[in-house]
Amino acid sequence: MNSAVKGLVPIIIILVLLLVAIGGMTVVVEAGHVGVIRTLGAVQQKPLPEGLHFKKPFVDQVEQMDIRLTASNADATAASKDLQTVSTQVTTQYSLQGELAPLTYQRVGTLGKVSIAIVEPGIQECVKAVTAKFTAEELVTKRELVKNQIQEALETFINSTLKEKGLDGAILIANVAITDFNFSEDFNRAIEAKVKAEQEALQASNEKVRRTTQAEAAATERQLAADAEAYSTEVQSKARADAIKREAEALKQSPELIQLRTVEKWDGILPRMMGSEAVPFLNLGNLEDAKKN
Repeated sequence: MNSAVKGLVPIIIILVLLLVAIGGMTVVVEAGHVGVIRTLGAVQQKPLPEGLHFKKPFVDQVEQMDIRLTASNADATAASKDLQTVSTQVTTQYSLQGELAPLTYQRVGTLGKVSIAIVEPGIQECVKAVTAKFTAEELVTKRELVKNQIQEALETFINSTLKEKGLDGAILIANVAITDFNFSEDFNRAIEAKVKAEQEALQASNEKVRRTTQAEAAATERQLAADAEAYSTEVQSKARADAIKREAEALKQSPELIQLRTVEKWDGILPRMMGSEAVPFLNLGNLEDAKKN
């Protein structure tokens, strides 16, 4: 029995060594990564894609380089054009170019070192340079323009830095976002006071327009009433004048109509004189006829 066990020991050892050797001959590159091969420390320039690969056991080592979209945050404090202190937080989304991953690893390092050595210093430098071009108020009101200028400056900075290392295009910038602006307390109070003053001025202007509109409406209404009254008076006056004219023409053509009008207006009471009885109504026309006879 002991002899049999002793005979199996070498076989077990050989199997273990064989498994270790087989395990050392393969490597799996994870999704979203490329493999950077180091042969006895020397970086091979051809990256390994995702999946299972064979390698030289005990000689090759494979570093996993993440080429997925990643984000780097950086805070930068700078002075604006009007000398206000502004703290800006910027988030940059970028990724590594897979084909250049071995060279990037060789000359810069892993993804974390790329962020610390290139991206974050670039953000701080570009934020300070762009912030100095705008007043504190413009940084808020022209946020999109500020963001675009920071992104353009950052791309220029990174490309220039990579070119010096022979890594043109190794880092791909996807987007730059300004996640926060922080100003001094004095500036915040000044902004609040300005906004309040503008709101009060707008309210006063709206109230003035409302009152002016009401006054104009009332004046228009009075003018319409006056015009209507004047028109009515004119029509009535014209009607009276036409009536008087027609009556005058009628009197002119019929003198007997005067006596008719007199009789129509007589109240039946004869005029009286002091100390005398009522004077009878005399027909002057009859007296004239008697005198002629």
